[in-house]
Amino acid sequence: MNTNKALLNWYQSNKRDLPWRSNRNPYHIWISEVILQQTRVVQGTPYFHRFLKNFPTIQALAEAEENEVLNVWKGLGYYSRARNLQFAAQQIMKEFNGEFPTTHKELLKLKGVGPYTAAAIGSIAFNLPVAAVDGNVIRVLSRLFNYTSIVNSTIGMKEISALANEFLNEQAPGDHNQAIMELGALVCLPTPKCDRCPLQPSCAAFAAKTQTTLPKKSPKKSIKIRYFVFKINVNNDCILLEKRTNEDIWKHLYHLPEIELFTREDFQIEQQNWMKKAKWNSGELKHILTHQHIVSETFFMEELNASDKGEWIPLRSLDDVPTPKLFQTIMDLYLGA
Repeated sequence: MNTNKALLNWYQSNKRDLPWRSNRNPYHIWISEVILQQTRVVQGTPYFHRFLKNFPTIQALAEAEENEVLNVWKGLGYYSRARNLQFAAQQIMKEFNGEFPTTHKELLKLKGVGPYTAAAIGSIAFNLPVAAVDGNVIRVLSRLFNYTSIVNSTIGMKEISALANEFLNEQAPGDHNQAIMELGALVCLPTPKCDRCPLQPSCAAFAAKTQTTLPKKSPKKSIKIRYFVFKINVNNDCILLEKRTNEDIWKHLYHLPEIELFTREDFQIEQQNWMKKAKWNSGELKHILTHQHIVSETFFMEELNASDKGEWIPLRSLDDVPTPKLFQTIMDLYLGA
């Protein structure tokens, strides 16, 4: 049995029953792919259902208020992707007469749709013979072909993509792409389950006993640490929040008024100053993002300063306001105190 056939046979017998696999609706596939770039299947599935309940069609997403889209996305992080989804939906309505584009070139024109997402949508929804290359696929292929170069380099990505398209089953590209991703998610894990793998007889890394060392990646970039002091002002069951408009984390989301400090020492001095006059404090919190770590402390202050600006949001309406996960953590502590 050839490798491609073994992979597809395994997939048909072992694939998970996932809601976006129930049809080949490109809108559903697109939403699922973007959500799964954020989180695992178990955590992402409720968001998929929630998103489609609120925006069942491309037109509904295109015409929604941005705050509504961000609020439905709340908890997933990477809010720029939610904004890109809506922008792309508006593109589809304006440039493609409301019909999802059906070629790889047209899919790549959509805001936020890169080579992987375009290949996934195109192959699954429209049977386009283009390999989808994500982290799971890179892991499977680097082991299957015993690819020992650095995969997250420009040359590495180009060579892995070439291997992916060479390995692609062009008669069933959608099933093939899903099968290899599923294999990476269930079997060819960072610690591989080689005894369960249908590709083991053809796996060059298994033969060379290098599977646990692959794929090879260059070291991660250093993480930036940022320090914030947040302030809670409450008046008549309303809380003062600022909508972030600058090109930074949490863009277009609501958060507490803040001061950013640029060294640990300055942050500690500010903590001590605020502690003297605060009625409540959260304690120091650490919030981990992909490229930066946020260290913060929040203080409840009774008095308002002239510099305090923002919108007074009813506490009962916070679930309807798009806010980052860190804010939700702070409010859980504050309201539970």
